[in-house]
Amino acid sequence: MKNIAVLIPAFNASGTIGAVITGVTAYLPVENVIVVDDGSTDKTSFAAGSLGARVLKHATNRGKGAALRTGLDFVLHDSFDAVITLDADLQHPPEHIPQFIDLYSKNGFDVIIGSRLHNMKGMPLHRILSNTITTFLVSARTSRKIADSQSGYRLIDRKVLETVRLKSNGFEAETEFLIKAAAHGFTFGFVPIRAVYAREKSHMTHFSTTVKFVKVLFQDY
Repeated sequence: MKNIAVLIPAFNASGTIGAVITGVTAYLPVENVIVVDDGSTDKTSFAAGSLGARVLKHATNRGKGAALRTGLDFVLHDSFDAVITLDADLQHPPEHIPQFIDLYSKNGFDVIIGSRLHNMKGMPLHRILSNTITTFLVSARTSRKIADSQSGYRLIDRKVLETVRLKSNGFEAETEFLIKAAAHGFTFGFVPIRAVYAREKSHMTHFSTTVKFVKVLFQDY
């Protein structure tokens, strides 16, 4: 069986990180769980560490891309074959982890994305619009069919981590990753997932994030 890590970037997630870690450890050992506390001002690090997860902490909030970069570098310096990334706010149910592992084991995809767009029931309208538009643009940019470009629920093979290096610090890093992975010829698979939405806004509705997304989209890699 492959040795798979789970990477959870977290910011002020003390209220949910425990449930995420508990959900993950139903399928993978807690020592495989890596939490990057991106400058939280609450007890995120304490909550994660008390459950046995390995915790990396930024002194200040640097952004999701920076948290992913820190965590992925840590994975590379260990003996993991692949990593699953998911959010700390329970939007990505850990119950889908076996589907990622099964598809990875059977088909050997280099990158597997959890797609929320197969069933948009319950998805807020602003998220339907932002996810559909950005997914279309990323698919056009990469000449690949990308099922859900904004989903942070992903399995990534080690060889991809050794090749694709992120530069972006914000949420646009996830788009940067897909473009670079496609440019290097890595293969993509998709798992339908259930997404849980609270009242938070889509980050793609923020003007600065949208500008950064556009810059990344047209960057020559």
